[in-house]
Amino acid sequence: MEFDPTTHPHRRYNPLTREHVLVSPHRTKRPWQGQVEPPQTVEIPEYDPSCYLCPRNTRSGGQQNEDYAHTLIFENDFPALLAPPGPQPPVAPHPLLTTSPVEGACDVLIFHPRHDLTLARLPIPDIERVIDEWTAIYQKRGSQKGIQYVQIFENKGAMMGCSNPHPHGQIWSLSEIPTIPGKELESLLTYALAPQPPSDAPKDLHGRPNLLLEYGHFEVTVPQDESRIVIRNNDWVALVPWWAVWPFEILVLPYKRQVPSLLELAASEKASLAEVLSDVTKCYDNLFSTSFAYSMGIHQRPIPKYDNTPDVHDVAQLHFHFNPPLLRSATVKKFVVGFELMGEPQRDLTPESAAQRLRDCIGKHYLEKSP
Repeated sequence: MEFDPTTHPHRRYNPLTREHVLVSPHRTKRPWQGQVEPPQTVEIPEYDPSCYLCPRNTRSGGQQNEDYAHTLIFENDFPALLAPPGPQPPVAPHPLLTTSPVEGACDVLIFHPRHDLTLARLPIPDIERVIDEWTAIYQKRGSQKGIQYVQIFENKGAMMGCSNPHPHGQIWSLSEIPTIPGKELESLLTYALAPQPPSDAPKDLHGRPNLLLEYGHFEVTVPQDESRIVIRNNDWVALVPWWAVWPFEILVLPYKRQVPSLLELAASEKASLAEVLSDVTKCYDNLFSTSFAYSMGIHQRPIPKYDNTPDVHDVAQLHFHFNPPLLRSATVKKFVVGFELMGEPQRDLTPESAAQRLRDCIGKHYLEKSP
């Protein structure tokens, strides 16, 4: 019997996190009798007087929002992190029970005054403004004493725990590098320092191989019938990664040169990033004709660099992770339970099949198409 990756179970390796995912493509034929999420039936208004994020409204903490015309950023009224100085924890009762203090700040970025819009329906210039705000807060928080990492992210949809549909994201700035980006940076450094096979892929700013540049270069050369690419433009590629865990997971990355952080984007790269973010989120919404839930996060250099002294974070490559839970329809989501909690991640739909289904959704947003 000849191995067929579209039929036979197999494991795929994620070189960023150094973990495996079990792929079980034969299971896509099984019927679904599990939990079904209720579809979104409420029409969202352009302005909601009870929304904490709409212009001129009062937030739950008592502060009043400005009458903003584009974006608005403010410190979270209920932050997960507190500003220094904080108290030192007590001595550990046992070497296995350690505690380390962490300090920082949490910010909220509102993408647009309209309550009913999302990235998928924002005009490109408005998405560019969001990118400008991401860049500004990364620079501001990353320049503050004690901050070692700035994490920018967006939770979209009640399915992802987002309690407010108004388009917004968050920025958490910490005195420590979190686990997941820390693993990625370690993998990027290991790859850069280890001997690698000859390759035509672009190198990093020190002339070394870069894991994400190498991977992006490979994907743009794969034949169409094997492709995992969903969208590609002059600077960016959006693809379902070889090692994807979530059914329609997408990785967005620059593939022509090393871009350590948002601060290093050229004007043309920022414009093309806005386009690819618009296209990706439209594909998501079009897939099941719904406002597609996801968690999106930006990984980049932990904090800005202000001199030319080499350091271990020079390997960083800006990229975006989109992790959406929807599996079979607008109402059926993936559950991370059982084997995935106790063993390793598992998926049924192959990344190649997921990419093809998303490519079929490229185009106008489904709400803007003629009936």
